Amino acid sequence: MSGVVLLVLRLFLAVVLYGFLGWALFLLWRDIHKQGTALANRRVPNISLSVRYGQAAPIIKNFTQPAVTIGRDPGCDLPLPDDAVSTRHAQLTHHHNQWWLEDLGSTNGTTLNQSAVTMPTVLTAGDEIQCGNTRLTVNLSTNTLVSPTQRLDKKS
Repeated sequence: MSGVVLLVLRLFLAVVLYGFLGWALFLLWRDIHKQGTALANRRVPNISLSVRYGQAAPIIKNFTQPAVTIGRDPGCDLPLPDDAVSTRHAQLTHHHNQWWLEDLGSTNGTTLNQSAVTMPTVLTAGDEIQCGNTRLTVNLSTNTLVSPTQRLDKKS
């Protein structure tokens, strides 16, 4: 009789163990799914740049992607027809809920509010970036929800 009780007890403990493992895997899957959904729907605010070259009228460019490359190369997100600008001059990136400016090793350097940019620097609304002879004024917007398909678009 004790052999049957021991067998039933072992079967019960095996069912409890597999039930616990199944519950733990379900909770892990649910958390991973929730984090994936949150990342897919994260907010990337618009950034608008008012571009002025010399005395010409400013041109406003709007971007919704989390990274904007500035340079003379036509493949850049913001190509600048300025001989004093490097091929890939600077980059604006959105991370940690802020926009950052980084010089990409340009020949003539990048300035932010008339100070040289030597490391990634946080941008605020109204900041003035100078790349070569071109001045860019930063305008930030925080009300735009960007979907993953919109992030693939380079320019708006």
